[in-house]
Amino acid sequence: MNDQSLKDPSSATPKDSFFGHPRGLFVCFFTELWERFSYYGMRALLIFYLTEHFLFSDDKAFLIYGAYSALVYVTPVIGGMLADRYLGSRKAVTFGAILLVIGHFGMALEGPPAIATGGEIVRNPLFMQIFYLSLAFIITGVGFLKANISTIVGALYEPNDRRRDGGFTIFYMGINIGAFFASILCGWLGQTYGWAYGFGLAGIGMLFGLLVFLRGQAHLKGLATPPSPALLTEKLFGPINREVLIYCGGIIGVLVIWQLVQHQALVGKALLGFGGLMLLVVVAYSFLKCDAIERHRMFVASTLILFSVLFWALFEQAGSSLNLFADRSVDRVVAGYEIPASVFQSLNALFIFLLAPLFAILWTWLGARNWEPSIPVKFSLAISQVGLGFLVLVFGAQTTTEGASTPLIWLVLIYLLHTTGELCISPVGLSMITKLSVSRVVGMMMGVWFLASAGANFIAGQIARLTGGDTQTGGAADQSAALARTLDVYTQVGWTAVSVAVFLLLISPLLRRAMHGVN
Repeated sequence: MNDQSLKDPSSATPKDSFFGHPRGLFVCFFTELWERFSYYGMRALLIFYLTEHFLFSDDKAFLIYGAYSALVYVTPVIGGMLADRYLGSRKAVTFGAILLVIGHFGMALEGPPAIATGGEIVRNPLFMQIFYLSLAFIITGVGFLKANISTIVGALYEPNDRRRDGGFTIFYMGINIGAFFASILCGWLGQTYGWAYGFGLAGIGMLFGLLVFLRGQAHLKGLATPPSPALLTEKLFGPINREVLIYCGGIIGVLVIWQLVQHQALVGKALLGFGGLMLLVVVAYSFLKCDAIERHRMFVASTLILFSVLFWALFEQAGSSLNLFADRSVDRVVAGYEIPASVFQSLNALFIFLLAPLFAILWTWLGARNWEPSIPVKFSLAISQVGLGFLVLVFGAQTTTEGASTPLIWLVLIYLLHTTGELCISPVGLSMITKLSVSRVVGMMMGVWFLASAGANFIAGQIARLTGGDTQTGGAADQSAALARTLDVYTQVGWTAVSVAVFLLLISPLLRRAMHGVN
């Protein structure tokens, strides 16, 4: 391959491409597929593991789960910055994958179950600490891997390569293939044969992802190498060079997070402080280190990140309030069999698996005719669809005969609308970050994208609390009041999302001009 094809992936020869995209895309595709398999496989079991094995109350289990999910989105900011400045994406992803393998196999060491005796819960302290430490390894591993694997995908394409959004959509499809099969296989193994089998399979999946990434390095064409190898080899403390020191810092990070997941109240405060600090960093960098065009693009990226918080805060109701709505208020009987509510969590991944190729083709087809919507318009479409999903569900519930459960079709429709909205914002958002961010800090900005998701998860919990009520122990009147309260909240958030989407659509021409030709 000549030098020009190294610089411009769109000019690569057929030997260097696969289905019209760089072969490196599919290395990242399968690496992320297995990483997401391990992540969602563990996530499918986590709440059950906390409540059934360790006998935590629902409230405590949700606190632990919330702290875990927030930290998973915070750590990519740090991992992205370290990769930008020192490690490069390849070393960061490799180190993160190793930490993830350790964490997932640590989860398989379940130990004896907790025992309820004399009104108290007795848990084995050793295996409790192994559990918390395993979560810390997973959180830190995601921090080094998550943002940087997406950065590699962006580096495979020139900024104005029309295949770029299609490539990110294909990459995003790999995420959801992993998520779909993980929730079925790991969940089934864990709850049927034992927690160790489900968590162990998740660990095996991550090990596969690490091997795929290491064996596929030739197809990345040096795009993921350290920005300055001399900095990594520089001795800082005796024989210890900077690279080793970074890895030691990663292990120290594991120990810090080990404590944070055990003191969940600190996580919310840390998230608020860290988010404010990163906002100041982005603004300061834009003014002090960027020219006018770079600054405008950074501001557009930051603005769209803020809009994405609303989308994810509503989208993430799937695992909390929407899951409870499905369990308590939806008719889930199909052919005489009542499908467990948790099974419907797979609808999102299934729809993405089916629709992602169509969206990839659609963006390419529209782009070839100069009809493709701008990035801000795609964000507007996403936010409108997540809002319409709730309004459709409310309509279905309110038109159901009084006293009867909501027909299943309305639950399927909200997941369908949320998925089509997700396909307008998540892969497009990942692509947007790599296109609008200054190349020197693209990893950090990718981390900020995930940090916004952490904030959205926190806000999602507050929205879910508005729908809360004791419907398990209450009578029919309590059930009816809880349903009415939930539908009222869903109506409010639905119309709020639609209104915000209209506002974003109105200002999209201004944002597009500030992008200075990038789309």
